[in-house]
Amino acid sequence: MPEQIVRLSVPARPDYARTVRMMAANLAVVCNMSVDDVEDVRMAAEEGFVYSCATAPESCDVTFELSEAQVRASFSLGAEPVDPSDDALGLAELLLSAVCDEHGLSDDGSTLVLVKRAGQAYGE
Repeated sequence: MPEQIVRLSVPARPDYARTVRMMAANLAVVCNMSVDDVEDVRMAAEEGFVYSCATAPESCDVTFELSEAQVRASFSLGAEPVDPSDDALGLAELLLSAVCDEHGLSDDGSTLVLVKRAGQAYGE
């Protein structure tokens, strides 16, 4: 599968979490990922959305980069700094480290980047 890019922009409101989750899961299926990998991508997308919303953007813009081997999701962040003592963000960070092969902020801090590779056990 040649690399494909899918973009999604939704209001940064909890009502749209399901939209982001379902889109991510569907795209993982398109990439021929296993059921377990699809579930990991779905969970990562939800936590990425929660993280993005915590930074108070007007909208959450998500770019999915798809290939046969992986799904890479980039979530735009707002101007509100992330509060390290926020329990919800701490939980999101913990879950992202459990389900993603890679996760972190872009060099300029404006984007949360998540990577899930097909068939990879955590930490490989």
